[in-house]
Amino acid sequence: MASNRPAPEFSGYSARPADGEAGVEQESWEEWNPTEESVRPVRGRHRVARQRGGLARSSTVLGVGVIAAVGAGGIATAQGGKPAVRISMPDLSAVKDSLPAAKSLPGVGALMSDSADSPSGASAAPLTTMGTGRAGAGEALRARIMQQAETQQDAADATAQAAAEQAAAQRAADEAAAKQQKAEAKAAADKKKAREEAEKKAEAERLAKLAKSFRLPIASYTLTGTFGQPGSMWSSGYHTGLDFAASTGTPIYAVHGGTVTEAGWAGAYGYRTIITLDDGTELWFCHQSSMNVSVGQHVATGDVIGRVGATGNVTGAHLHLEVHPGGDATGIDPAAWLRGKGLTP
Repeated sequence: MASNRPAPEFSGYSARPADGEAGVEQESWEEWNPTEESVRPVRGRHRVARQRGGLARSSTVLGVGVIAAVGAGGIATAQGGKPAVRISMPDLSAVKDSLPAAKSLPGVGALMSDSADSPSGASAAPLTTMGTGRAGAGEALRARIMQQAETQQDAADATAQAAAEQAAAQRAADEAAAKQQKAEAKAAADKKKAREEAEKKAEAERLAKLAKSFRLPIASYTLTGTFGQPGSMWSSGYHTGLDFAASTGTPIYAVHGGTVTEAGWAGAYGYRTIITLDDGTELWFCHQSSMNVSVGQHVATGDVIGRVGATGNVTGAHLHLEVHPGGDATGIDPAAWLRGKGLTP
């Protein structure tokens, strides 16, 4: 294969006016057919062609020509017979005058500086903020978290304190209520005790007064039988009165003032005297050896109405006393009735 000639060295371009406008014309061109030998890189050295005026170019002549053509304002063709293409540039002065100032744009004015010694026009404060923005944001977040934690802790402390105060107030109220209840109970107990003592005192006074109007039927005696005592000796199956054992002829006194409604023989009761009190209660004095009163006679407390004897169904000399409220056939315990009158048999 025949080798082609080496590529001619680029001698540059010369600009000449064409029809009143700038144009680029190639001084001399020769046809060049690249071959393997001609385009093979040369080891160890590089050939660099320099354009007039100091502009460096590469081995690719076409690319350098395009750059040169654009810099001159037009593109020249490889053939000198064709005119240069005109490139017109728009007039940007009107557009530039209508645009707003850069400092007036949002977010831009803060970055511009009016200082003459700042070539870039950037303000120092935003740069400082940008330099420390991440650390400042972290500190702000940490401060917010700590403030929120403190707020929550304060709220929790306030809630706990309020609960404690409420519990303390409730305890105080409960203690006060308990003390008041205890005081009221004590006052009620004291009042009850005082009332009972007053009633007891009044009863004692009443009994003392009654004792003056009531007396025991025998001055000196021994109790030998009590009310309700069971036994076959009594027709009812139990003892219906209170027995005062004394020697025959011992005086029997009227227990209280009243009217004699019966005086005479009464079978198993022997000689019996019945005195009816003003409230209708009947007092039976039985087994007398003799009687000193008669029916219809009014007697006073302490009057002698008869003598102790052993008449009727008896085993020895004694006074058998029965108490029949309202004249009932069934009597009550004479000992209890006598105690109710202030007397102790």
